[in-house]
Amino acid sequence: MSEPKSLRVAYGEALVELGKREERVVVLDADLAHATMTKLFADVYPRRFFNYGIAEQNLMGAAAGFAHAGLIPFASTFALFGAGRAYEIIRNAIAYNNTNVKIACSHSGISVGEDGGSHQSVEDLALMRVVPNMTVIAPCDPVEMRKATLAAAGMDGPVYLRVARPVVANITDPADPFVVGRAALLKDGGDIALVSTGLMTERALKAAETLARQGIRAAVLHLHTIKPFDKEAVRALAARTGGMVTCEEHSVIGGLYSCVCEALVGHVPQGYRVEPVAIMDRYGRSGKPEDLFAFYGLTARDIAARAAGVLV
Repeated sequence: MSEPKSLRVAYGEALVELGKREERVVVLDADLAHATMTKLFADVYPRRFFNYGIAEQNLMGAAAGFAHAGLIPFASTFALFGAGRAYEIIRNAIAYNNTNVKIACSHSGISVGEDGGSHQSVEDLALMRVVPNMTVIAPCDPVEMRKATLAAAGMDGPVYLRVARPVVANITDPADPFVVGRAALLKDGGDIALVSTGLMTERALKAAETLARQGIRAAVLHLHTIKPFDKEAVRALAARTGGMVTCEEHSVIGGLYSCVCEALVGHVPQGYRVEPVAIMDRYGRSGKPEDLFAFYGLTARDIAARAAGVLV
């Protein structure tokens, strides 16, 4: 396995790799290159890097212009500023025209840590998912972050990549296939289904280990793609398990839990329970990432307890 690293570092390294492969790749940032790690690309390809300063709307509008000129722009900033402040430009200048722009937003979720609730985007997946033409991807580890970045470059149309800040271990293998829109079954089990995305997938796997010690066989289905959503994989898993728990570092509204419920309505028997482990319609707050995961009930222990409760 590759060494642990931040997803933002894996993203920056993937950009450098892309820059060597494809001369049409350009990278845009909003005066945060040292935080988003687009500086890695800027150091190698300075003539293909553009800093738009603290002007995220201009950043996204310019990215649309680069795409219309035949280039492949990656526009990066913090998730709150990209998905939030520049939302209308993303909607009308990028997605409305199905423009080939890749939006990679770092510092997503509460794992931003001490920056606090004003900078912790817990609604970005919902905001991007509701936009027509947008593909939405939330990788779980550095290996998958690289694959997602390369895959985004090869797609035609707008893509939103959710990039996390903390250093995390690799839980997937470089040889594992990565197909946009297709879920990955990381662990099989017939009692309970743990459906996860982003940084919560590692926690779901640890929860499955805890449940196994209790005699509960938990399957872990990783949804790296929030849109298009792999409804069939979720329905197939529901058909052979006694309940489901969704796991996301995002608001319970509009993200993974919503996707799963939309996929299952009308496809599961009455009484089949789907319970969320998510941020329950609240803002973030300042603190160390792991302390915040505990405060908001997003730990492996929380997932295991919720799963055991579903089966009662």
